[in-house]
Amino acid sequence: RMAARRALKAVLVDLSGTLHVEDSAGCCGQSAFALHPIRLRRAPVTIRFVTNTTKECKRDLLERLTKLGFDIAESEIFTSLTAARNLLEQRQVRPLLLVDDKALPDFTGVATDEPNAVVIGLAPDHFHYEMMNTAFRLILDGAPLIAIHKARYFKKKDGLALGPGPFVAGLEYAADTKATVVGKPEKTFFLEALRGTGCAPEEAVMIGDDCRDDVGGAQNVGMRGILVKTGKYRPADEDKINPAPYLTCENFPAAVEHILEHLL
Repeated sequence: RMAARRALKAVLVDLSGTLHVEDSAGCCGQSAFALHPIRLRRAPVTIRFVTNTTKECKRDLLERLTKLGFDIAESEIFTSLTAARNLLEQRQVRPLLLVDDKALPDFTGVATDEPNAVVIGLAPDHFHYEMMNTAFRLILDGAPLIAIHKARYFKKKDGLALGPGPFVAGLEYAADTKATVVGKPEKTFFLEALRGTGCAPEEAVMIGDDCRDDVGGAQNVGMRGILVKTGKYRPADEDKINPAPYLTCENFPAAVEHILEHLL
């Protein structure tokens, strides 16, 4: 099912639900970055933090993580917002940006006058009838629908919450079209995240709390996938994808321990 294994060279780590939930370090997350990543960083692997979050720009995300005590460099973060901007520049379109206002700095310089494309992320303040109808009419007139990702739901402090996926699906259904998806679980997202690491997918492992988007997406491109039972994880999630996760762990520290003991 997968290409022959090679020595591990890269570890991709999801953020929301794996290391933190909103402004709180996730289960064992903060201690994991005080202890486990020190050992992981000393290992001969490259670390990348890959996230579908569209609630804030990369600068604000890094500031949030730093306040939580995580030692992460901006160059180590790859977001679906970055992937979306790259696609907009490639296609040279002017988007109607249905994203949270805090995510807009990552689109600075992108022309949005007289939009001829629709870009949708997690944007609760924009998910009302008039705005969705504006997007619907643009798509009917030929504007491409670009989904930053199609996650069904995500974890908040007070429980699970709807992701952008249901709203993307609604526009697809109404306009009889299919969105171009740029974030996880798309193969191009994982390949872009690995760009510059000098390693192939078969030399990488992905750690995340989403069985489909994190683990399934990574394994579809040839990586190993480790599912953690934190964040949005629900019992029996590991049975929802085929092939099943390479490994299911209680939390991020347990995943790091496995990597250090068995994959290096």
